[in-house]
Amino acid sequence: MQVAYLLYDRFTALDITGPHDVLNSLPDAESVFVAEQAGPVRNESGSLALVADRKLDEVAHPDVVVVPGGFGTRALLSHRPLLEWLRTAHETSTWTTSVCTGALLLAAAGLLEGAPATTHWFARERLASLEGVSLVHDQPVVRAFAVRLQAPVDRVIERCRAEGVNPGVSLEPLGYDGGLLVAITEQRTAAHIDRLADALGAAVAAEGSAVGAAR
Repeated sequence: MQVAYLLYDRFTALDITGPHDVLNSLPDAESVFVAEQAGPVRNESGSLALVADRKLDEVAHPDVVVVPGGFGTRALLSHRPLLEWLRTAHETSTWTTSVCTGALLLAAAGLLEGAPATTHWFARERLASLEGVSLVHDQPVVRAFAVRLQAPVDRVIERCRAEGVNPGVSLEPLGYDGGLLVAITEQRTAAHIDRLADALGAAVAAEGSAVGAAR
């Protein structure tokens, strides 16, 4: 599974390193840092550089795309090479994702048309101004959990129910037998989400099988 992490000048480092720490724990993950040109790319403060392994045209069909936020997004909203790469990658990717203001780039590429979207509060108006964006205003909290398991996912789900939390469709297993379990809660209150998080943590601890997790 190839995971492409997009780098551009003035990106937010945490928006890349956080997802990478979780996804890179998967046994079949191939992490590729990609930018318009290979080589070091500086974050928004200029204090840190990550190295792009490959140029955009060398990573045409990643399975997962991770687009970070950062002040550098604003200068790229009409930047054809990057937007064209996003469109092309999205055609065959399983997941095309963004963190924070990375949503601006997905919107500029036309990938958020008809989909509910949001971003950092400071950039919400800018996101709403982009064509085809359906900005989410007052929705309940949305959180995602990623846990690599060695135990069957079904056993973890049953343990959540035993804790008195019925996840229903909130738990979406993305692969069994040591794969990734992603639990997504939406249209729920913050209290319910916290209960689900606690139940998931207890279930994973009881199985003694968590390899990596994010919340």
